[in-house]
Amino acid sequence: MPTAFADLHDDLAIRLGRAREAVRPVRSGAICKVLGLRFDVEGLDLPIGASVRIAEPGFDLNGEVVAVGDGMITCMPFGEVKGLRVGARVEGSDKASSIGVGPALLGRVIDALGRPLDDRGPIPGLVDVELDGEPPHPLRRAMIDQKMSLGVRAWDTLIPAGRGQRVGIFAGSGVGKSTLLGMIARNTAADVNVVALIGERGREVREFVENDLGPEGLERSVLVIATSDAPALVRFRAAFVATRIAEYFRDQGADVMLMMDSLTRFCMAQREIGLSAGEPPTSRGYPPSVFSLLPRLLERAGAAEVGSITGLYTVLVDGDDHNEPISDAARSILDGHVVLSRKLAHANHYPAIDVLASVSRVTNAVTSEEERNLLYELRRLMAAEAEAKDLIEIGAYVPGTNPTVDRAVAMRDVIKGFLTQRTHDAWDAPRSFARLREILGPVGGRG
Repeated sequence: MPTAFADLHDDLAIRLGRAREAVRPVRSGAICKVLGLRFDVEGLDLPIGASVRIAEPGFDLNGEVVAVGDGMITCMPFGEVKGLRVGARVEGSDKASSIGVGPALLGRVIDALGRPLDDRGPIPGLVDVELDGEPPHPLRRAMIDQKMSLGVRAWDTLIPAGRGQRVGIFAGSGVGKSTLLGMIARNTAADVNVVALIGERGREVREFVENDLGPEGLERSVLVIATSDAPALVRFRAAFVATRIAEYFRDQGADVMLMMDSLTRFCMAQREIGLSAGEPPTSRGYPPSVFSLLPRLLERAGAAEVGSITGLYTVLVDGDDHNEPISDAARSILDGHVVLSRKLAHANHYPAIDVLASVSRVTNAVTSEEERNLLYELRRLMAAEAEAKDLIEIGAYVPGTNPTVDRAVAMRDVIKGFLTQRTHDAWDAPRSFARLREILGPVGGRG
């Protein structure tokens, strides 16, 4: 289709959508209860997920239906409930939640409702699409057989990522998750980055945009922001908004890098919503809906028939317990996990990736035999030194007892130099493997 006709078609679609909204019938009800984070409405017969609006003078508050009952619906607001009263009029629409998408989103920072946060004015040319998307068909998904370079030496060589893979970054607070994501956003081979910062401190957002991401990273990125002070429904929605935007660019044939920081705070937001709606608490207070929503969200990333979404999801492990419920559930769904170590971070080892505790489930599919031999050899040396570490530190290890340990000890500084990297150093996967080949020399196949 010629460009002029395509633009005309898009413009007519936007106008038609607005006209439909203008003539859509409006139904109304009244608030009968305000409790905690929720408000209940009588007189509205709406399904879960429908939109509501407080139709009172001086109020600019929208919300969403999260539970339905006999003659009453339970709603959560996209803002504060302060000022709501019993009897306040509420208008509702059963229109599905939507978000505006388009190429003009690149380089922009928006909130979970699609509103610009970067003081650059409205975003032109966006087309509304439903927020809920469908995961790629399981039998028509493309195979993950191409390497995705992330620009981090330790990750690209020892935990290789593939186009369309979904990886969890498991770490406690303050060990460098956001800095690592910014580093990847600048250096990755993906065409587009979609970054969702969910539940982050407000101070960290600008730091991430200006310091971690930088102008070169922002230019090909879309940022969706929902800070820790945002209502639970906004934090919850941010994850689906970022995923839907990533799906838009994927459907255009792009290889998209979707980075979500953090999956845990998305689950915490759903916990607040579920408990307020009356769900029973189960494991560590999380209601059952959390564990049903995780696969619905995570399965939407991956390699499709056209384009791909490579998903990186940070998981904030509670009390550094890597077996807590969200960590355990996410690990069972994702295609690999990267563990960041607080001990390494305290030793100024950056990025603080615990290589031996990290796994990529697509290693064999995205690496050559020579590359696998190199990464297996380095892992073997690191494992040998880790096993003998206590003996070495107390002086009980006798050199010559184990040739593998001897070699690992001799190469300790070289290996550490390879695994550490300054935040603004850019290394692609081929160059990283070439450096690993220089360090290890000729390596035979596994026995």
